[in-house]
Amino acid sequence: MNAELDHLPYGVFSPADEGPRAGVRIGDRVLDLHAATGRPELRSASLNSFMALGPEVWAETREQARAAAEADATSYAIDEVTLHLPFEVADYVDFYASLHHASNVGRIFRPDQEPLLPNWRHLPVGYHGRAGTVIASGSPVVRPSGQRKAPDEDAPTFGPSRRLDIEAELGFVVGAGSKLGTPVPHDDFARHVFGVVGLNDWSARDIQAWEYVPLGPFLGKSFATSISHWVTPLAALDAAWTDLPGQDPRPLDYLAPDRARGLDLAVEVELNGEVVSRPPYASMYWSPAQMLAHLTSNGASLRTGDLFASGTISGPDPDQRGSFLELSWGGKEPFAVGGGTRTFLEDGDEVVLRYSAPGTSGGRITLGDVRGRVE
Repeated sequence: MNAELDHLPYGVFSPADEGPRAGVRIGDRVLDLHAATGRPELRSASLNSFMALGPEVWAETREQARAAAEADATSYAIDEVTLHLPFEVADYVDFYASLHHASNVGRIFRPDQEPLLPNWRHLPVGYHGRAGTVIASGSPVVRPSGQRKAPDEDAPTFGPSRRLDIEAELGFVVGAGSKLGTPVPHDDFARHVFGVVGLNDWSARDIQAWEYVPLGPFLGKSFATSISHWVTPLAALDAAWTDLPGQDPRPLDYLAPDRARGLDLAVEVELNGEVVSRPPYASMYWSPAQMLAHLTSNGASLRTGDLFASGTISGPDPDQRGSFLELSWGGKEPFAVGGGTRTFLEDGDEVVLRYSAPGTSGGRITLGDVRGRVE
């Protein structure tokens, strides 16, 4: 029970024949937060109104939820409720924060050049994604069509992606917004970020490879991004903070390199019921607070419901790669799964991303998983 009370992730659910409301998950049950606290913002189809209230209210509500759980307040069996997208996504930004992932991709696409571009070690590289195609775990993923041109083809063609991929990532959910023109300092991370979600940035590699020069990812990414039903609050991750592997050269002062810390989260990538990779989030190069500081360094404002993602989580070892692009080394080295081999996703494949972290009482908490089946 300690691990369950250490976690208390937030989601939105509907009991049978009733409207949606906010809840926290406790094992196989969902606590009705509105009933437990009486807070009107929690009788809603999204967490946004509640998240906008800020960190003092977040902390107070978490304590109320813990007390209600210990008192066996109104709750529902998880298999008797309908789960929804937990918050309305305002803006979506995806970073590229793993040194190992960025180096692998550079070696795959630019084998005769330096794998990292000159700016990569100086700033958290990212792109602005499409908020309207962020979907809840379990939603089907329709194979996208688009322009693609293989190296041996003379001209592009239009059709279904032949190189559909996943990216195992961690998403950060903004609760409290900020003023336009006012950067958010590195040390104000916890005043703005409500919590984290598991995230799968589905990627059509052939569409992406043809379109991304000179402006970066576009249609190869914007068709679907899956997130978990449950948002793990930052308070549940107090025991998971850890030192970064190291940054060289030293980043500029606004990125606060002397105070930057990462998260010790374990990730599993499962394809059709078989674990094919275990990427460690602790290996990431750029910290979550550095990503937020850079995101707002030009004065860009934050809005409640903003989502920014870490980029693919990959470790130094071959079995720690967080995308099939890397696991198959660009499709040239098929990896073993289900008694056969695979490079990219086939129709009917189901991918599940699982996450866990140290809990504040000494055990481990299991974060919300992310599921998606290719149709």
